[in-house]
Amino acid sequence: MLRRHLLPAAAGVLALPGIARAAYPEKSITLMVGYAPGGATDVVMRLIAPHLSRELGQPVVVENRSGAATAIANTAVAQARPDGYTLLVGTNSLAINVALTPGATPADPLTALEPVGEIYYIPFAMAVRPTLGVNTLAELINKAKQQPDVLNYGSSGSGSVNHLLTELLLQRSGAKMTHIPLRGGGPSLIELRAERIDCFYATPLDIAGLVAERKAKLLAISAPARIPSLPDLPSVSEFYQGCAGALWQGLFTPPGTDQAIKTRLHNALRKALTNEELLARFVTQGVVVMDGDAAALHQRLKDEIALWPGIIRDAGITPG
Repeated sequence: MLRRHLLPAAAGVLALPGIARAAYPEKSITLMVGYAPGGATDVVMRLIAPHLSRELGQPVVVENRSGAATAIANTAVAQARPDGYTLLVGTNSLAINVALTPGATPADPLTALEPVGEIYYIPFAMAVRPTLGVNTLAELINKAKQQPDVLNYGSSGSGSVNHLLTELLLQRSGAKMTHIPLRGGGPSLIELRAERIDCFYATPLDIAGLVAERKAKLLAISAPARIPSLPDLPSVSEFYQGCAGALWQGLFTPPGTDQAIKTRLHNALRKALTNEELLARFVTQGVVVMDGDAAALHQRLKDEIALWPGIIRDAGITPG
């Protein structure tokens, strides 16, 4: 259920110390994405950008600055001028990097960046090869408990979101499987089709083709509750508490950005995320659109910064 909060109307002009009042925005705005073109974060943001541009009255441009597990983009925005023209499309990697690669910057994203609002999350569907002989998540976990480390699971790479969420499920349920790290979701789908891996946390859109071909069976969704695009697929929370999670995306500014600018961006983001055409397109892709809540984004980041170190330590995970 989407949250709704009443906020004061955005200021049309800004009164900054020592300078004349100026309208914001007066020029194009850059959204920095820490991934290469074509990935989920890039594709979804390019769909949202035109709606955000319409609300702000200026071009909104997506710029891909990939590398170092998104640390390059994250750091670039953290060090940018706090004028509202360079924004970060941040993801789980902000929290994961703190535990997995302590030398990466920013070392403390809670202070190095300021939240504008949540954008969306994409949960993962636990997919298994049909010949594995399990029909529910509980059956999969029980099978893994009976045969520790005999079953295996694929991921998009060591330290990826679906890797950590699978480890979270295994640790909380007491099961053990062997991890098969692969280079992205595509190779994992190939391995699942070929039955060289037993299961894989895949995005609903990515796994849809294999399900249609009966090359994969879905057992549960990693969201905290069932999602509209797969209403008959149970949530992982219906089997094991504390194991829900997803790939999420939020909008951040550099620290010290004027509150009036952040309010303008916040209101524009919330309005863009109510576009009916956009929402209709996302629901068919398993994308759960949020309502641009800044406080919720801050809390989500804070919670994951606290969660991942223990999971990473207990699983012995190292950077891929």
